[in-house]
Amino acid sequence: MDWQALLLSIKLSLVTTILLIPLAIITARVLAFRNFAGKHWLEALLMTPLILPPTVIGYYLLVGLGQQSWLGQTLQSLTGQPLVFHFSGLVLASLLINIPFALQPIQRAFESIPEDVRDASACCGLTFWESLLKVELPLVWPGIVTAIVLCFSHVLGEFGVVLMIGGNIEGETKTLSIAIYDSVQAFDFQSAGRMSFVLLIFAVSTLAISSHFARKMGVQHDRR
Repeated sequence: MDWQALLLSIKLSLVTTILLIPLAIITARVLAFRNFAGKHWLEALLMTPLILPPTVIGYYLLVGLGQQSWLGQTLQSLTGQPLVFHFSGLVLASLLINIPFALQPIQRAFESIPEDVRDASACCGLTFWESLLKVELPLVWPGIVTAIVLCFSHVLGEFGVVLMIGGNIEGETKTLSIAIYDSVQAFDFQSAGRMSFVLLIFAVSTLAISSHFARKMGVQHDRR
């Protein structure tokens, strides 16, 4: 077992989830309740990582954030370090590729809130933030929990985009999925099997938890 790679994967999953969930809550609420020009195109753009191969996204990030691009040079001048082949680059790539996994469950949860509930909170004079914190978030928490579980687990097992933008730097960008790939390349199938089993347990647990909260949201929706 490559414990350093496992800890780095957990660190990447935690940072990505903590940064992405608040942004997903705000974005999901806007998409659930607002109609505006280009909304369908925006939703399609945000869902693109679901069907686009991670290596393609990784390639564009590698080219776009590399030191040869103006964006990569600008970001390096601001942060003082390159994003490519660095942990911060992995975080940025994980944020982009996990948007749909965080956004979809929360958006569906917001859409399940009856309109009369939101009308009642508006009639009571609640501000946007009061309505969001006191009325809406307590109703959409199963969607938020599902998004957290999906996002964390997907980052933990991500391979293609990590390999493209992070490479294989020990202690910096070598995640558990990269360690499995390295073990297979070295014909160390016993080590690869142990690490793969860890990801398998996380995957099964993720599906079980997601299914539980999906049923919970369905029950709440039926009761209304």
